[in-house]
Amino acid sequence: MNPIRRRRGIRTYPATSETCVMQSQNTDRDHAGRHHPGHRDTGHRDTGGPDTGHPRDEGHDASGALPATAAGTFEGRVLDRPHEDVEDQGLAFDLGTLIDRRRALGIFGAGASVFALAACTGTTTSSSSSSASATASASETASATPSPSKTYDEEMPQETAGPYPGDGSNGADALDVSGVERSNITASIDGGAAVDGVAMTLTMNIVDMVKDNGPMTGAAVYVWHCDPDGNYSMYSEGVEDETYLRGVQVVGDDGKVTFTSIVPGCYAGRWPHIHFEVFPDIGSITDATNAVLTSQIAIPQAMATAVYKDSRYPDSATNMSQVTLETDNVFSDGVDMQMPKVSGSVAKGYTVTIDVPIDTSTEPTAAAAPGGAGGPGGVPGQ
Repeated sequence: MNPIRRRRGIRTYPATSETCVMQSQNTDRDHAGRHHPGHRDTGHRDTGGPDTGHPRDEGHDASGALPATAAGTFEGRVLDRPHEDVEDQGLAFDLGTLIDRRRALGIFGAGASVFALAACTGTTTSSSSSSASATASASETASATPSPSKTYDEEMPQETAGPYPGDGSNGADALDVSGVERSNITASIDGGAAVDGVAMTLTMNIVDMVKDNGPMTGAAVYVWHCDPDGNYSMYSEGVEDETYLRGVQVVGDDGKVTFTSIVPGCYAGRWPHIHFEVFPDIGSITDATNAVLTSQIAIPQAMATAVYKDSRYPDSATNMSQVTLETDNVFSDGVDMQMPKVSGSVAKGYTVTIDVPIDTSTEPTAAAAPGGAGGPGGVPGQ
């Protein structure tokens, strides 16, 4: 296994000609086999180069170093790690750069997007006109402030993050790995193992109760869960160097984040579930103590029962038969707000949606795991 390493180079937006080439390419990720279950106990968390293959960043000399006059800054932004290269500034700096550039591109409006598309495809006047109309319509839709579908009087319950969060609170830290900000979490960051299972698209609507139950735009959401064998990447035996089924998304103007994943398996002692943490902004996500909510999403029984008939989930059906929502050491105190809406099938995959109301006017309460058995390796409260 190759060790986890940071991605070299901050994402840059290509020129139009480069975009054309990129749009004509299709590449498939090689899949590696899954590993056997078994976890090592890393402790329990109670609180819930000149030639790198990347374009040289603006402001660097031929060696890739910042000139003396620009030392400590990049594109007018102060570097968090002034003695290291720009590409080694960490996730928060990468995300900030990406967001700034997205905002800058927004100045050009819909016309620039249509021009770039026409340059790549050579579209006719008629098709360009249709594209412009569609783009304008999309812009109008995006600019509209979404109305909350429901008014919430209480926030989603705080839950334990369990012993395998990978957020730096107990050693392993996926949140400091460049590339963790992604929507598809089925493979490890920068390559490595990929997991195979029943497809699942998870959409979370992050609601700011203080702002009239409106969208918590700009918040960062970190999601992680186990694989079909009950393994957690970064912790389980054999997959300590993998980072699959972990990812971060930044909440958009519509209040939503979406992850492409697989249905998690069920291991002994716990009801099948998904972990997540919500942070107020991208700058705070590299410190786990900044989370404004740590909670878990329950997998509905009918969905799990259907999925666990699949041969890729060899032990899940047996494990789930030995636990109920009423006896689970996390969901036993009530699961209404943590039970999502689902649609789909084993063959076509499942769509899972859930509202996550958060009261930002109150301090998050520490959520220790209830006692009892559970979790790979016999560690409770996962």
